[in-house]
Amino acid sequence: MGSVNTTRRKKNCSQQLPVHTGTMMNRCGLLTLQREPVPLKSIEVELEVRDHVATVVSTLNYENKEDKPLEAVFVFPLPGDAAVCHFSAQIGQTQIVAEVKEKQEAREEYDDALSSGQQAFLLEESDESPDIFSLSVGSLPPGESASIRLEYVTELAVQADDGLRFCLPAVLNPRYQPQGSEGAGVQVTSVPASLVPYSLSFSARVSSPRPVSKVESNCSLDPLQYLNTDQTQATVKLAAGHKFDRDVELLIYYKDAHQPTAVVEAGQASAEPGSLMGDPVVMVSLYPEFPQSVMSSMASCGDFVLLMDRSGSMSNTRIRSAKDTLLLLLKSLPMGCYFNIYSFGSRYEHIFPKSVEYSQQTMEEALKKVEQMEADLGGTEILEPLKHIYSQPCIQNQPRQLFVFTDGEVGNTKEVIDLVKKNSGSHRCFSFGIGEGASSALINGMAKEGGGHAQFITGTDRMQPKVMQSLRFALQPAVVDISVTWDLPKEVSVTVLSPPITALFQGQRSLIYAQLTGQSSEAAEGCVTLKYSLAGHPSENQLHFSLRPAEDTGLTVHRLGARNLIRSLEMEERDRRGQQDGGVKEKVVQLSVQSGVSSSFTAFIAVNKDNSEVIQGPLVRRNIPTPCTFPILKSSGRHTSAFRNFQGRSGRHPSPKCAREMCASPVMYEETETVCASAVMYEEIETDGFPMMEEENQSRKSAVPEQPPRDPLLQLVSLQEASGCWLLDAALAAALGKTNEEVEKSKPEKASSEVWATILALIWLHGFKMDAKDEWELLAMKAASWLRAQNAPCVSECVDAGNVLLGCSVKKEALGL
Repeated sequence: MGSVNTTRRKKNCSQQLPVHTGTMMNRCGLLTLQREPVPLKSIEVELEVRDHVATVVSTLNYENKEDKPLEAVFVFPLPGDAAVCHFSAQIGQTQIVAEVKEKQEAREEYDDALSSGQQAFLLEESDESPDIFSLSVGSLPPGESASIRLEYVTELAVQADDGLRFCLPAVLNPRYQPQGSEGAGVQVTSVPASLVPYSLSFSARVSSPRPVSKVESNCSLDPLQYLNTDQTQATVKLAAGHKFDRDVELLIYYKDAHQPTAVVEAGQASAEPGSLMGDPVVMVSLYPEFPQSVMSSMASCGDFVLLMDRSGSMSNTRIRSAKDTLLLLLKSLPMGCYFNIYSFGSRYEHIFPKSVEYSQQTMEEALKKVEQMEADLGGTEILEPLKHIYSQPCIQNQPRQLFVFTDGEVGNTKEVIDLVKKNSGSHRCFSFGIGEGASSALINGMAKEGGGHAQFITGTDRMQPKVMQSLRFALQPAVVDISVTWDLPKEVSVTVLSPPITALFQGQRSLIYAQLTGQSSEAAEGCVTLKYSLAGHPSENQLHFSLRPAEDTGLTVHRLGARNLIRSLEMEERDRRGQQDGGVKEKVVQLSVQSGVSSSFTAFIAVNKDNSEVIQGPLVRRNIPTPCTFPILKSSGRHTSAFRNFQGRSGRHPSPKCAREMCASPVMYEETETVCASAVMYEEIETDGFPMMEEENQSRKSAVPEQPPRDPLLQLVSLQEASGCWLLDAALAAALGKTNEEVEKSKPEKASSEVWATILALIWLHGFKMDAKDEWELLAMKAASWLRAQNAPCVSECVDAGNVLLGCSVKKEALGL
């Protein structure tokens, strides 16, 4: 009888391959598709959205077409705040439902099952980042098929335009693991999107107390189908023939989206009363509305620290968009504030040794440096620049506002989030995930722990409006003294499962989960009150709700509540490292097992104990690829260091020093004395941390197409002075589409040149660029404020003359004058 040696987990993933005499040869990544097919055939996803919570059921269909038993390993992304709550496998007529167990125990049970020739399935969260999961499908005999069912629940984030965003991640970019950081990362096998060997079918059902107004996507959808006359239920699915080559993003819009709501969910009948799963759990959604008098006055102070990713994977359109965004940000900052710009890759740089006061001189100096920025700093090491920023003393009466722009390809996610949390008292953190595959755990985690706001920029999204919305949030007065109080019948007690609310912004939602213990009558009501102080004014929002459990909600709210509590405990455990054990890990494991929700300390394990036939022969491991987003160069036979160090670590999953190196093409890599025998090589400009030969780099740079002409809006914005005004010169006339002579000739006699130029710029923005108002609104407010301060005598005359010159009909009031 053939069996699998349990020591195989301590070997390289390619141990079955031959080793040449006298030379250690490592082969990793996806092997040639034609010779050794990958066993994942298709993925089916069913999404159910209820108001602002989603339940996702994914079915992964595997088939072994090889003549030997396989172990298939699939490393894939999930939303960082997802609560994985079900995992099962169907083999023929047999269904095996997985159990949640302590992670090491689950791993050992999996290995023991494979060693005994049994089929087994293991699903576990990465130790480094909660948005990466690894699925091992063990002992799939020749000709056998298996269907894996994976279910998770997640909250939907509110976007700038009030849409709720759901993202099904397809792209798992290899994460850059900084040298010397904890852990060794996770192995990621990637192929160009066009070569992904499995298909996706995707359907969604949306229901809400409010009508569904529309559903949009970055992918082609079949038309939205309403299921009832009041349009509170609808279905939609991806158009046929979709390639799973990018993240699938849905934006769901409801009418009256900002109504506060509360949902009470009944406990599990089989669970013990008094336990989390046995008691009802309430989910409260609050949308605080701030007084208009406070919102109309933006702060004129702050220390704005902008941290820009310049790793290789930020090249081309990403870095161009980032530079345009920095231009808009710098022009929109208020006079009197402070600022600095950092950029990072394998190392980091800063424009000024410390934050400087915002002025015409410092703004121009910064913009010159921004214009020279390229994606040429190698890997994605974000921890060191953050440490340097936090080591800088805070400036009195200038609250620090940190803006982080990154494609999120880091391997030490938890370390980064912990550092932000540790410094949360001294700043607010606004984070931006750029492009497909940006780590949702990193982007959301930094914003959540830093009391700020997170945004994702994918597909054809423009970065600028999302970043400017975050700047508006940063300029809002900070909300302090936040408290949540509960008023419930005396026989009902409440245990809050969510961490305390640390940040509130106008129009943004806050979700609170709480366990309700005790009996109440069917007609009983509860009340939750949110109190806070804004610009010295105390405010409160109240929500009354019925304690009667809603019908047919499953256990979605319980699982999300459990996930909130698990995440808080996990962070507490990391905070306690090196201190006396407080039993936090045991609490997490106990809660994870009780609720059936995954954690960093547990895993799902399923073993087919009914299978009477023992799997014969040695097991061959196949790593299933995810799509990658960077292009591939034509063949190059040069020696390169780009594919070195494919040595697996001792442990479950082999991993390189830098996960970027695991981006394998669909050919076989051979490495001997750092020679890559592959006929395919990745371009350094598109990846992190691996230099090409100098002459190759030069020839590649010479082939880069010319930059596209500058956007007319950005051309006009680039001419604005730090104070908010524009100067009357030939550059402004050209940006307005006029000659210098036309502009000079039309100027009212009594108007100063700067007043006339500034009014013309504002008329052009309102007349021709209203569709991009989100991008220029703040700098226009600064310009209007400058104009009011001039007490110019002929503003009305200038507006009339400007309308005639530019062919517009913009009213003076619209300009804020």
